[in-house]
Amino acid sequence: MSDRPSRPTLAVIAAEAGVSPATVSKVINGRTDVAPGTRERVEALLRTHNYPGPGGTRRARRSGLIDLVLAGLDSPWAMEILRGVETECAQHGIGAVVSQVRADDARPPSWQNLPALHHSDGVILVTSRMTSRQRRQLERAGVALVLIDPVNLPDTDIASVGATNWAGGMAATEHLLDLGHRRIAVIGGPADMLCTQARVDGYRTVLERAGIEVDRELIRYGDFRHEGGFNRARELLALPAGRRPTAIFAGSDQQAMGAYEAARQAGLRIPEDLSVVGFDDLPMCEWLSPPLTTVRQPLEEMGRIAARTLRQILDGQPLLTPRIELSTELRVRHSTAPPRPEET
Repeated sequence: MSDRPSRPTLAVIAAEAGVSPATVSKVINGRTDVAPGTRERVEALLRTHNYPGPGGTRRARRSGLIDLVLAGLDSPWAMEILRGVETECAQHGIGAVVSQVRADDARPPSWQNLPALHHSDGVILVTSRMTSRQRRQLERAGVALVLIDPVNLPDTDIASVGATNWAGGMAATEHLLDLGHRRIAVIGGPADMLCTQARVDGYRTVLERAGIEVDRELIRYGDFRHEGGFNRARELLALPAGRRPTAIFAGSDQQAMGAYEAARQAGLRIPEDLSVVGFDDLPMCEWLSPPLTTVRQPLEEMGRIAARTLRQILDGQPLLTPRIELSTELRVRHSTAPPRPEET
């Protein structure tokens, strides 16, 4: 009888591949620091020996952990998403490991290595860019994936959750138009983000349908944070009187708060001198002075549904659609009013 075990050890596979056991372990765990030729050779041997890992079936045993990866943890927006994910996971005995990737971090992104470190079953990736290489790495490691508000357009078969951003942009602009505003500015988030593009497109659509020429000078792009809203609003309010906007649609509540401060420093009152609309409906919007008119997107529900979708994928349940969009809704408060008669 042969002394060779039915399932070879990493050392045996490493010897046949001519690499170290550590390299075989890296391939199994989906690490990126392995040469392509070496990876292919090791993966072929893993398949030949029916060793669980890349190229085979999803891990038979579940760890009961998922990774929630956010593009920053210092935002109330992120906390609402986290609340929804945690609520869904807690109801089903799943642990969520939270981490962040920052756009201003000079280091190469390493979130895709996190699932391998603690044998995570899946990843919920929030407002980040997904590359084909990253997706292949997760697939090789047998890790499921769901996106929330992806930065770039994902493959059509990747599950994703978002909101009706285009409709929300339309609702905000229609509200201001109905009040009598004609010089309406928009401060989007980063220009390369899909949600930004959709909200600005909704703004453009409403103006064009109303026969109002879209003034490119009134379209600005920020960062979805207070600073971006403050800086862009200050630029807009510094325009000459005839070209200055009477209303600003800010692409996030945080940017709307920045616009509040820019208006205060310019000696303008909200809504008497300037109307402001936000986007998100964060909990503090009702406590601003004046309370902020905003477009509500159900952030907590987005987190819950993303976690629920990930569970369905892990359980092998078919998805009705890979893309889920939740409805947005305009919440009218006291930051908007008709413009002064001399400004119409």
